[in-house]
Amino acid sequence: MKNAARIVFVGAGNLATNLALALREKGFSIAQIYSRTETSARALAEQVQAAWTTDLGKLIPDADLYIVSLKDTALVELLPEIVKGRESRFFVHTAGSVPMELWKTVPGLEHYGVLYPMQTFSKARRVSFESIPVFIEAGTPEDTETLTEIARTLSRNVQTVNSAQRQALHLAAVFACNFANHCYTLSEKILAENGLSFGVMLPLIEETTAKLRQLSPRAAQTGPAVRYDTNVMDKHIAALSGHPEWQTLYRLMSRSIHREAEEGKRIIPG
Repeated sequence: MKNAARIVFVGAGNLATNLALALREKGFSIAQIYSRTETSARALAEQVQAAWTTDLGKLIPDADLYIVSLKDTALVELLPEIVKGRESRFFVHTAGSVPMELWKTVPGLEHYGVLYPMQTFSKARRVSFESIPVFIEAGTPEDTETLTEIARTLSRNVQTVNSAQRQALHLAAVFACNFANHCYTLSEKILAENGLSFGVMLPLIEETTAKLRQLSPRAAQTGPAVRYDTNVMDKHIAALSGHPEWQTLYRLMSRSIHREAEEGKRIIPG
């Protein structure tokens, strides 16, 4: 598929916005943007100089590629309407947790796959796709080759995986990104309650991340839970008395960290 291929985006959220902008910068033609709301559709369409619509019935019928980037429930619900009248075209979705087999539920669909860039995206912040791992899957070897060609215009790290592997990647990413960021949120609230800025945590977070390039996460783990220092941990739990849910998270996380540390000791040759 040449860079001049016409692409339609079904969805205009965080991932779709970043992917559409990146593809356009690489010379692809973004022909149309669909979103449920006019505000989102128009905003992205203006950035990539495309037409836009809020009506799935008005999707361009002959684009070379349709990239469907919707939340999982909407993807399942709207799939027949998205494909209707375009069964000979090439469709991919961008979801980490939705199996490629979903496309097979659409009668007559000939070309389909998955294009999953594993990164956290926000509309307000552009990211470089060059170092983002992009995981692909397609229904035929020919479509896999096409999808690989597209992905390699964006990223140096393109891998073909199956749906089970992609679901594992998505689950692991939730722990590594979403859950970690939630911990940052709680950290920010604890600091704010005590008149402190979250900015003081940034050097700590940066070093924690940086050393993972040299150490495994288990080897890099530090803190009172590793050695199960109940004296320190009890003080922390007491300090969270106004937040019972956080106390529960602290206890669960501490026990899990300690178990992993002990498991690490058992598997290291003595």
